[in-house]
Amino acid sequence: MTDSRAASAASTRTGSHKTTERSPWPALWALVIGFFMILVDTTIVSVANPAIKAALDPNTNNLDNVVWVTSAYLLTYAVPLLITGRLGDRFGPKNVYLTGLAIFTIASLACGLAPSLEMLIVARAVQGLGAALMTPQTMAVITRTFPPQNRGAAMGLWGATAGVATLVGPLAGGLLVDGLGWEWIFFINIPVGIIGFIAAVILVPQLPKTAHKFDILGVILSAVGLFLIVFGLQEGEHYSWATWIWVMVAAGVVVMGVFIWTQARSKGEPLVPLDLFRERNFSVANLAIATVGFTVTSMALPQMFYLQLARGLTPTESALLLIPLAILSGVLAPFAGKLLDRTDPRFLLVPGLLLVGGSLGIYLALILNDAPIWAFLIPSVLMGVGNAGMWGPLATTATRNLPPRQAGAGAGIYNTTRTVGSVIGSASIAAFMQARLEANLPGAADASASFGSGALPPQVVAGFSTAMGESLILPICVIAVGLVAVLFMKRPSVIRPHGAPRDAAPAQQAAQAAPAAAGE
Repeated sequence: MTDSRAASAASTRTGSHKTTERSPWPALWALVIGFFMILVDTTIVSVANPAIKAALDPNTNNLDNVVWVTSAYLLTYAVPLLITGRLGDRFGPKNVYLTGLAIFTIASLACGLAPSLEMLIVARAVQGLGAALMTPQTMAVITRTFPPQNRGAAMGLWGATAGVATLVGPLAGGLLVDGLGWEWIFFINIPVGIIGFIAAVILVPQLPKTAHKFDILGVILSAVGLFLIVFGLQEGEHYSWATWIWVMVAAGVVVMGVFIWTQARSKGEPLVPLDLFRERNFSVANLAIATVGFTVTSMALPQMFYLQLARGLTPTESALLLIPLAILSGVLAPFAGKLLDRTDPRFLLVPGLLLVGGSLGIYLALILNDAPIWAFLIPSVLMGVGNAGMWGPLATTATRNLPPRQAGAGAGIYNTTRTVGSVIGSASIAAFMQARLEANLPGAADASASFGSGALPPQVVAGFSTAMGESLILPICVIAVGLVAVLFMKRPSVIRPHGAPRDAAPAQQAAQAAPAAAGE
């Protein structure tokens, strides 16, 4: 009875009195449609990059030009996340989510109609803004509507969505690029966006709003700092790492340092409540998810360029090699989420990250040894299992003990670190790939043949393949950092063995929420 009353009090705090008994699952399913679309749009572009380069940028040999199609999206996605989480608290997660979904869907139409690479990059930047409005709301709704001891299952769905999107994105991208053209990887978002909008209007409840003051100085500093760092990393190889590039990156680091300093000294309400980082698991999960974002974004580019340009696979054929990854990740993620409600997160995270890093090592060996194509299914299987023990468990661990009033801020911080990791990964892999190309194919940037415009000349295939394989060393090293980080997690206070709370934490949180709910 005590647990029942506690759950009821917590539900009252996170929703209206009329929706106390309302199941949170339909709302989460509705929000997952939009989250799914965001993830698909990232993976679908990685498969289409060679086709986009051939269509819109056929006369240059620098791979970093087309990489900006991904980086522009990730940059405008990452920068606003801190404030969009707070916007959800202030104006309601449902309202902010619907606004972002509308922007994202309209921008998808603009992407498909873009007549030049520059216009496509601009439209992708607008897409990123829409995604930034949407993403924190999914995690905030989980935090505010699911009791802590049940969030593992909800985050399991969140992780399963990432896994299924990993399948649908590349596969749909390959089919659309081969059958209809690269434009249709963006047009496909329009019907999905409309369905997701209608579902969210009907199924997502209006949660109580919380007044927040917005740290405009913090927004400006974080935006400037991130832009300087990412632009410097992205364009460094193109400008031969000129002095002004290093000055730009250093200036970005300094600005981010000033940003953190202002957050610590803020007398009002900071953009980033640093006290959240006093919770060890929240801090460690943020560091780990940054390495995961870096790894997942950076590993796709060299793989796809190798399979399509060096081995001659079509976008569809290269995407089919990812089917084991996506199926296993999607199927196993919900089970991992339920298991996480009963055990220490390290029991899932350590094997998961080890499998992801190990599978990248196998990819590297296969590429360098010109292995048969079927062999690339082996690391795909291992990575699928690893992903199931990585995405959901990290998100659950980060948000498990967040109070409802900090749901938006916590979700914003978590998604910001994940996306910043992706941005830096995208920028870094472009520079690293170009550097390895120059090392293995001296003068490649000045060659008359263009990478991305068709089959490679036979005399450069070996050097190109070696460069793409060696590029995977970077994400391997970064995911190793994430593995070391999760070793420092501690067993969370909220565990649910055999279907019952292990301690009084849920009841205590509900008891704290009850007086506030009574005053609403």
